[in-house]
Amino acid sequence: MTDDEDQVAGLLLAAGGGRRLGGRPKALLEHRGHPLVEHAVAVLRAAGCTRVHVVLGAGAADVRDRADLSGCVLVDNPEWERGMGSSLRAGLDSLTGTGARAALVSLVDQPGIGAEAMARVRAGYRDETSLASAAYAGVRGHPVLLGAAHWAGVAATATGDRGARAYLREHEAEIALVECADVARPYDIDTEADLVHLE
Repeated sequence: MTDDEDQVAGLLLAAGGGRRLGGRPKALLEHRGHPLVEHAVAVLRAAGCTRVHVVLGAGAADVRDRADLSGCVLVDNPEWERGMGSSLRAGLDSLTGTGARAALVSLVDQPGIGAEAMARVRAGYRDETSLASAAYAGVRGHPVLLGAAHWAGVAATATGDRGARAYLREHEAEIALVECADVARPYDIDTEADLVHLE
């Protein structure tokens, strides 16, 4: 594949169990009449990711039944309860050998981050050594673009709920920060109070 669009795969982490939401899988929370996971996939596609891998965990069978994820590669993370790090590892592993040269990593519980912010970060792709991250008033957040040259290092340090945080801290100087505060709101849907953000 020579086209840049195909070289940047979308990687959606959608395995969370919503412990503080009474154990409801976050992927199936309703947003604009559809499961949150469908919305998140649509955002990645609108941002230019033609290939999308979705990591499932909590309620994976229900998510497969109730959400339209056609055209996506579905990745089961049996260790999802160990935190986001395990999902990130599973997702990056699923992309290895596919021809993807970078992963645009997004989280299913951040519906305030739309296609414009995703596309800005995706545009940070240069080659497989690229590292780019959305920033909100200068503070690093999601989504994050991880060039394939970094996947092994990220996987080696992704533990608990920290995801790529430790690796990115070590490589701070290499990260292209992409300001997105003008087009996105990076809240998480973690608690019952956060459900106010869903429409």
